[in-house]
Amino acid sequence: PAPVPAGSRPHFTAHWRIAVSEGPHAAPDFLTRDGIGTVYGTHWKVSAQSARTGVRLIGPRPAWARPDGGEAGLHPSNVHDTAYSVGAVNLTGDTPAILGPDGPSLGGFACPVTVVRGERWKTGQLRPGDTVQFVPVTERTADALRRTPALLTLPAPGGPDGDDGVLGRRPATDTAPEVTYRRGADDNILVEYGPMTLDLGLRMRVHALAEHIRALAPRGLVDATPGVRSLHLHTDPDVLPLRTLLGLLREAEEQLPATAELRVPSREVHLPLSWDDPTVDEAIDRYAASVRGDAPWNPSNIEFIRRINGLAGVEDVRRTVFDARYLVLGLGDVYLGAPAATPLDPRHRLVTTKYNPARTWTAEAGVGIGGSYLCIYGMESPGGYQLIGRTVPVWGGLRPPRSFADGTPWLLRFFDRIVWHPVEAAELLDIRADLASGRTALDIRPGVFSLAEHEAFLRENAEDIAAFRTRQSAAFETERRAWEAAGEFAPRAEPEPAAETVAPLALPPGSGLVEAPLSSTVWKVEAGPGTRVEPGQALLVLEAMKMEVVVRAPAHGVVTDVLVNPGQQIDAGTPLAVVAREEAA
Repeated sequence: PAPVPAGSRPHFTAHWRIAVSEGPHAAPDFLTRDGIGTVYGTHWKVSAQSARTGVRLIGPRPAWARPDGGEAGLHPSNVHDTAYSVGAVNLTGDTPAILGPDGPSLGGFACPVTVVRGERWKTGQLRPGDTVQFVPVTERTADALRRTPALLTLPAPGGPDGDDGVLGRRPATDTAPEVTYRRGADDNILVEYGPMTLDLGLRMRVHALAEHIRALAPRGLVDATPGVRSLHLHTDPDVLPLRTLLGLLREAEEQLPATAELRVPSREVHLPLSWDDPTVDEAIDRYAASVRGDAPWNPSNIEFIRRINGLAGVEDVRRTVFDARYLVLGLGDVYLGAPAATPLDPRHRLVTTKYNPARTWTAEAGVGIGGSYLCIYGMESPGGYQLIGRTVPVWGGLRPPRSFADGTPWLLRFFDRIVWHPVEAAELLDIRADLASGRTALDIRPGVFSLAEHEAFLRENAEDIAAFRTRQSAAFETERRAWEAAGEFAPRAEPEPAAETVAPLALPPGSGLVEAPLSSTVWKVEAGPGTRVEPGQALLVLEAMKMEVVVRAPAHGVVTDVLVNPGQQIDAGTPLAVVAREEAA
């Protein structure tokens, strides 16, 4: 085969200019004009805590246009759970991350810009320590870049399109809510219904639109993913251009049925919950050591939930969770069939905020609450929900257990109702083993959810629900003011890697220096000073790119000094430990 012409070969560099389209969550609805300017004007540094799931970036805090996320969470980055585009720049609190091909399909953080399709290959080349600048481009430029993806030379910023990432709006009528059509680069549209509130009527409208589009089956539509109050549509723009899809969506609104009388299948799924499981403590400890040690939701996420909801004790949190019936509104929240579920009774809706920045590790089947929503993590992964326990797997893989209907790898369906029953941590491990081997099955009962019946329930209990919300809102506002006074919303400096040693270390004769193999965070010190070690024995554990990297002893000897501490950010080549060599016995 002939070599690729020199002019068509990508040039790899340590500073990357990456083209983005504005949206879906840009200024002025989410960020201020200065805030979106910060996104474009900063040379963002690639963090060691990056991988195919997402490339985490280090830089300044953008200015937000709102004080908080309301029912979605205390931080202004929090939104009602919505599907994400690959390449979206996801603000997990104040920390941006470019979502990769293995990233979350659904979540509750705002995404002000999205890497255009022809530029996403660059995100796979980013290394810790590289810098990134986002270049806003127009739809026309995004189309050109898609046709010539290897070109690195971008024009001077000629975008964005001047529409703030909003392709169009449709005003509310007597029978239908307002519709906002938001851009997600050149291959995604996010359809949002109504105001930014949790309203099951809006979710049913999303369901009606999703069913209409599924029946229409337009050529070029890759997938349609429902969120709490939104429908995300991913298209092949060379077959179904964004503007053509927008026209189909506008026409669909005239044909949707009234949602008030909709009824949908709604199974009752009974699941075990190990309350405050040991994996919760492990996730919190890892976060405190490698991400942030002063977070107001630690050391106990459950105590934080109690405080922000104005409850008398942590037992009230536990009782509320076990009394609730959680309706599944979204799937793929974070990863692999993970549900975004909310209690049917508003008096059971515990409102929290999400981690800022997000965790880099959560146990598979961990259970957490973020905003008004509960999530079960489908895999070991990053995450931002406040953790309360652990349950059974919701993702069955290639050989799903018999509780997974029709052999599908995901356990839950839209509009399922999750009901919890308490178990001890050891008992949960036995249940998980029995489910995996097929010795037992989950208790799943058929049922129906009726929006009309639910709205009748809300009317009957309106006074008590209003009193609950008043008390909850007061506690929420008290916590928000405390955060503001403590500087939680102020710019937060990212930890910098350890400074390079100017002068070589003076090592005793026979001693060897162990250095870091890559930019990373120190997670654990396994062998302290005075420890006798053998070749290959673990000295330290580093964390980088969502992986644990074990640094091992090079020879027989004794550790005489450890030069770093857990939680410290380090670069490749940073001295880690000194080992005095000894002859093997």
